[in-house]
Amino acid sequence: MSWIWNPSGDVPRPPDSTEELVEDPTDPSRKVRRKAANQPFLAYREYRKKQEQEHQAWLLRKKEREEKLSRGEPVGPEERDPTAEEEVGLLGLLKFTVYVLLIIVLAGKFFTGSFLWEYDGKWVRLKTYLPENNGRLFSESYLATFDGRDENKPLYLAIDGDVYDVSSNRRTYGPGGPYRHMAGVDAARSFATGCFATHRTHDLRGLSEQQLQSVRHWKGFFADHKTYFKVGRVLHPPIDPESPIPEPCEPSKAHAQPTENDLKKGRRLVESKHSAPSHREHAEL
Repeated sequence: MSWIWNPSGDVPRPPDSTEELVEDPTDPSRKVRRKAANQPFLAYREYRKKQEQEHQAWLLRKKEREEKLSRGEPVGPEERDPTAEEEVGLLGLLKFTVYVLLIIVLAGKFFTGSFLWEYDGKWVRLKTYLPENNGRLFSESYLATFDGRDENKPLYLAIDGDVYDVSSNRRTYGPGGPYRHMAGVDAARSFATGCFATHRTHDLRGLSEQQLQSVRHWKGFFADHKTYFKVGRVLHPPIDPESPIPEPCEPSKAHAQPTENDLKKGRRLVESKHSAPSHREHAEL
């Protein structure tokens, strides 16, 4: 705490006549002591001095080589400047990236017991990066053959045109499961209305913005699921704009814009009739 009482510092003591003084790296006209505080600066000065000596020696060897070349004498390969700074090339950047990833992986194993920090999403599964099936096109009739009744075929469902393989959860989407109505068909409308038995259609006409947001939510649910995989798209025939819009689950709400609470109540009512799990339970499957 002496600096509080003496903020200007102590008066510098004169150098000891027996103490060795060296040149100040920042001011050649000054001499400084070899105390501990000066050692980093002195070491850097020695390093720079050595670098300069090596550079000058290299320049001399380079000049001698050029003179030999001018006289036609044989010379060895051109020597690189030993003091030149190394540039980080593509290989160096690649090595750095590998080292960083290795450190992250080992740290995950040390702190969490998992090399991937306990992440078990779809992005660490090989099947996610196999694109051969992502571009398949299904007709509605062909998609219907993947409804789970044939155990030798995978189980597919579609939402708003995107087809997903949900074979890992046959107890939910397969025959006898609570969401069996969604298998083998694009039932995008039912994801918004909760009418799993009657709204097995991709027709989204007449839905409110909240209901359309619900469809987008479920599309994200299947796209990001760790065991469901997109396998292609289903081609639907154009919807006749003159055709009637599917009726809502409850006729009393046909002319009302449903609120979020109405949608939740409607889902609970329909799900209880069909013994289906709740919206929250479905998200956990």
